[in-house]
Amino acid sequence: MLIQIAQFLLGLSLLIVIHEFGHFLPAKYFGIKVSKFYLFFDYKFSILKKKIGETEWGIGWIPLGGYVKIEGMVDESMDTENLSEEPEEWEFRAKPAWQRIIVLTGGVIMNFLTAYFIYVFLLMGYGKDYLPNESLVNGVWTNEIGLEMGIQHGDKILRIGDYTPESYSETALEILLSQGEDLVVERDGQEVRIPIAVEYIEEMIKNKKFVGLIKPRMPYVVGGFAEGSFGEREGLKLGDSIVGLNGVQMLFFDQYKKILPSYANKDISLTYFRDGILDTLNFTLPESGKLDVYNTTEVFKYYEIKNKPYTFAAALTGAGNEVVAKLDGYVRQFKLIFNPKTEAYKEVGGFLTILKQYDKIWDWRHFWEFTAFLSIMLGFLNILPIPALDGGHVVFTTIEMVTGKKPSIKVLEVAQMIGFFILLGLLIFANGQDILRAISG
Repeated sequence: MLIQIAQFLLGLSLLIVIHEFGHFLPAKYFGIKVSKFYLFFDYKFSILKKKIGETEWGIGWIPLGGYVKIEGMVDESMDTENLSEEPEEWEFRAKPAWQRIIVLTGGVIMNFLTAYFIYVFLLMGYGKDYLPNESLVNGVWTNEIGLEMGIQHGDKILRIGDYTPESYSETALEILLSQGEDLVVERDGQEVRIPIAVEYIEEMIKNKKFVGLIKPRMPYVVGGFAEGSFGEREGLKLGDSIVGLNGVQMLFFDQYKKILPSYANKDISLTYFRDGILDTLNFTLPESGKLDVYNTTEVFKYYEIKNKPYTFAAALTGAGNEVVAKLDGYVRQFKLIFNPKTEAYKEVGGFLTILKQYDKIWDWRHFWEFTAFLSIMLGFLNILPIPALDGGHVVFTTIEMVTGKKPSIKVLEVAQMIGFFILLGLLIFANGQDILRAISG
């Protein structure tokens, strides 16, 4: 947990500082006075502070974000004491609208640029690991929701709508987000279309069945035992590969999971390989109809994980594709939250949810991968047209550019307060969800 907390604080702090520099740098370039630059909020007091030039640099004690205090702007500080007077030339409100737009969007632009350059260096340093969808020659395994949808064990995924997934890892998310499309699979040499009905999407989200919707179809290789495992008592050992039941060849775990319960209290014969030698176990299956033997999870032993290397030039293009793909996926997930039928809003989380995305061991590759995604997420959320966010300020400035009239300070104050309470409500809701999940276990 301490390692996760350390990664969370480092990642979030980096992104906050970079975002605020996105506002600070163009403001200084256009001659606007910036009186404060803070990591975290400093209500009443700060942990550290030092004045350099006209700007006070510091670290606050409330870790909910950060801010730059741009003079002549109605912001989260709500300091409007001097805004009723004529603007000074170094104030934000004295600058032309196009300059103010650049200052307002600078933070979001920096978020996306940060993600882009992280991906450039990740692709150059590590390449891109993926399990090609076409490598799943045995098809896929699915859970009960997938079976209800019409997917069968052994189906080979061809397309989701018009989209052909290159990587196996893309498939489940595309199914979740492609409401109204058809899933096209190959089954017994024939193409079969499976409608992705919205009620199944709702059930997946509501009952947390999204994870495990699609997995590579795996052989039945003993990967572990439940406590008091019947299979272990009868002589099965780690690494045994079970290949037959009662003289009939059966190679896949899902086949045994389906058929074994029908042999409860009956004599069966299991054929298996151990150290390359074929052998047989004979016994009476217990009333539960289970062996209590876990299947292996070591996918890489049975399917080839490929790595696509990137030159610097290729990484420049590939990083752009990564940003676009991650943003597209996040936006589509965000839309699900506003569909009450899916109850996706119940899966919204706050800081604890974000913290849990970091590994419990320090893994720099995963740290940067998730930090890049978090940067894209923060960029998108900040540009939403909600008062108090960058996007809300951009809306008012755009209206001014179109109409030629500036909104009054009073209007901006009210909008800022409304936005503040909206954000506070969302913050309480998201983190409240985390607390409730933690209490319920």
